[in-house]
Amino acid sequence: MASTAPTRSRGMTGIGRVLVVVYGIMALAATGRSFVQIVREFDDAPVAYTLSALAAVVYILATLALIFSARPAWYRVAWIAICFELVGVLVVGTLSLVDPALFQHPTVWSVYGYGYLFIPLVLPFLGLWWLIRHRRTAS
Repeated sequence: MASTAPTRSRGMTGIGRVLVVVYGIMALAATGRSFVQIVREFDDAPVAYTLSALAAVVYILATLALIFSARPAWYRVAWIAICFELVGVLVVGTLSLVDPALFQHPTVWSVYGYGYLFIPLVLPFLGLWWLIRHRRTAS
């Protein structure tokens, strides 16, 4: 017999919760960092500090999208945000190594997230793995 009761999001248990917590921490850290950088010394490195603010927005969006990923629209938003995050960390990380003059001041994604113990490099891969693993619950 099929149940008509609303189902709870199966993704917010175990690793799903841990992933949301880590994304939330990164959102807070990136937001705080970019706010301080922009307020104190924006003129010193506007590109780097704008990239930190962009990373903060991406982490906030990814956190919310993962929380609500049982809904199809939010599941798609999670894919977009996490793919954007992956491209961002790979591009900024590579550019910060190839041409350090571009990023004389560090961003969240500089050197693949070195300042954050490389969590920005690992996190999108884990996020994409989780989305693939939970695609049935969100489709």
